[in-house]
Amino acid sequence: MLYDVAIIGAGPSGLTAGLYAARAKLSTVILEKMFPGGQAALTHNIENYPGFTEGVNGAELTDAMKKQAERFGAEFINGDVDKIDKNNDLFTVFMKSESIKANSVVLATGAQPRKVGVKGEKEFTGRGISYCATCDGAFYKDKPIAIVGGGDTAIQEALYLTRFASSIYVIHRRNELRATKILQERAFNNEKIKFIWDSVVNEINGKDAVEEVVVENVKTGKLDSISVDGVFIAIGYTANTAFVKDLVQLDEQGYVITDDRMTTKTPGLFAAGDIRQKPLRQVVTAVADGAIAAAEAGRFLENKNHS
Repeated sequence: MLYDVAIIGAGPSGLTAGLYAARAKLSTVILEKMFPGGQAALTHNIENYPGFTEGVNGAELTDAMKKQAERFGAEFINGDVDKIDKNNDLFTVFMKSESIKANSVVLATGAQPRKVGVKGEKEFTGRGISYCATCDGAFYKDKPIAIVGGGDTAIQEALYLTRFASSIYVIHRRNELRATKILQERAFNNEKIKFIWDSVVNEINGKDAVEEVVVENVKTGKLDSISVDGVFIAIGYTANTAFVKDLVQLDEQGYVITDDRMTTKTPGLFAAGDIRQKPLRQVVTAVADGAIAAAEAGRFLENKNHS
């Protein structure tokens, strides 16, 4: 089947693009390799999405977005996209076991957690190393853990994990946090959270599971061992753009460069959400991107049909 719009990724931006495209009576398909909701679905409590005075559970919010898109006729296909071709104004989206054709495409594949790249990280992923506090926090009830990072995500995760862990060591390469002030205040006021300043992870050790993290002071070179049962890594994300690098322009960090209409260098190909080069990556900016991308895809198809 030939779709008007194929949306790759079912995070908040992809789901919103699907809602807007389907509601505009465009035949719409949303392709997702894992589960609808993306990173937002793994967030226990989203406090800064407008309209929810007490915050909202990420999984509940994104599930509602999915149902809303389906109500207007958006289709969902579970598949891992590994290539996109454009030939004679038609896009072919290739997945592992099938392919679909579309007149326009919205890239909404988001970004994945960045790795520290030290000894033990690969070996203990899933056995004490995690990139998602809401997924794995409950496994560390009354146990000591470490978090690597100093931005909003790291501190949000540290605060969330205080409901489970006995103590939390925040390992940060600088001597001050990058997180927003309100999060910093909450972290500094929580007796469970301790800070290891000016330090990076040197290696992660254990037998069957994580038992210690070795940290190196970046100013003195001194190594210290901290006994922990888990290490949560929150040092940013890498955009999922490898499969489209020939069709779009990327910045130095690998994010897609678009204009304010979400258009890329390839006509008919749009990008929305965390995959884009942008100053703020939040659910609220992702849904805005998705709405704009769908509207612009509709405008592109209208112009194409009248040319």
